[in-house]
Amino acid sequence: MAGATAMAVLMLALATASDAATGAPRRSQRPEADLVTGLPGQPAVGFRHYAGYVDVGSGGGKALFYWFFEGEQEPEKKPLMLWLNGAVNLLFLEAPVGVGFSYTNRTADLRRLGDRVTAEDSYSFLLNWLDKFPEFKTRDFYIAGESYAGHYVPQLAELIYDGNKRASKDKVINIKGFMIGNAVLNDATDQLGMVEYAWSHAIISDELYSAVRRECDSFKEEADGGRPGKGCTPALRAFLGAYDDIDIYSIYTPTCLLPTGAAAAAAPRRPAARLVAAPRLFSKHGEWHRLKRVPAGYDPCTEAYVTNEVIRKWNDSPSTILPILKKLMAAGLRVWVYSGDTDGRVPVTSTRYSINAMGLRPRERRANGNRSAAASAAGVVAEWGGWRAWYYRQQVAGWAVEYEEGFTLVTVRGAGHQVPLFAPGRSLAMLYHFLRGQALPAARSS
Repeated sequence: MAGATAMAVLMLALATASDAATGAPRRSQRPEADLVTGLPGQPAVGFRHYAGYVDVGSGGGKALFYWFFEGEQEPEKKPLMLWLNGAVNLLFLEAPVGVGFSYTNRTADLRRLGDRVTAEDSYSFLLNWLDKFPEFKTRDFYIAGESYAGHYVPQLAELIYDGNKRASKDKVINIKGFMIGNAVLNDATDQLGMVEYAWSHAIISDELYSAVRRECDSFKEEADGGRPGKGCTPALRAFLGAYDDIDIYSIYTPTCLLPTGAAAAAAPRRPAARLVAAPRLFSKHGEWHRLKRVPAGYDPCTEAYVTNEVIRKWNDSPSTILPILKKLMAAGLRVWVYSGDTDGRVPVTSTRYSINAMGLRPRERRANGNRSAAASAAGVVAEWGGWRAWYYRQQVAGWAVEYEEGFTLVTVRGAGHQVPLFAPGRSLAMLYHFLRGQALPAARSS
């Protein structure tokens, strides 16, 4: 799910701390026309759910589709999560228009799509959805997402932050922070990290690794003096071809084995959909657009029957989001970036290079928990660069670094591109600590 045609994950969470301070708000009048009373084959459930459309833009004719699930117990005290690719209140949103059930009556709208329009439509959706469910208006508000939501989430957060400065009191969104996973952040470091990851995980040879680094000038932008050589194109073609037989989004997950022989000839064929937003050097090559477009999960053959032929052009996709991250951190927003470490598309190496480019200051923590006898005898040890393990159910769940600027990096061990799909328990624990502003457990007994 690397391109803008793929819906980025977006979650919005309302912290429960405000409920504890003010008491749970009473349920306001709900849009009962949106209440879902049953679905074909649906078993009996102990929660209410709503589905419908929220207009975005002016003049009508353009709307985003949502599906909202209340928590089973005391939903008024639980966080709200908005998921853009549609034990808490959970809201699914399909965006941009042209994705899922979200629509526009104007074909021209589909030719205008890009980062800017997606952020504006999502902001309009939020304001109008909160008018439908006003009890959530005054709560602390958080955003989270994955993949290309590395663009969507910070851009939306910035729009909310700037919009709040001129908004009337009833239109202020009380944003406190955001969380993004395996996030597309900065083209140069994203691309360099992909190559480093493939080499360090024995997917490409030493010779190919050296050729890509040398001929593509370490993926520096031309504006920054980057000068890719003539050998960059064949080297990148060979690099992308190395992923032909494995899943770039989860390098250890089995791939779908499509039919062969007569069965393959009889199977319907469709042209490969192009990823319309991608790093500049990689996107010049057809091999890039033939990479798997749907991360592995319950069904590794999903990409054989899921596609989007509606969105064919993406008009704006800045090469870096890092200035927005720094702006919002300076404004006091809490920012976490997490990374499943078996993803080759936006790998942990890319994320670490991008974070290093911001020049943040690691917060040194005093080590504790299970240490060797020698380390214990030597006294308490400080972690190098703030890097430490975090734990879930007494096992190492990944590693984390906290920074003085209010930024946290978290890795999730053994998870692919969509971390909640591969590690649901650890993902929930991570979200729990993020919402409460608490450090992840630093010892097996935590």
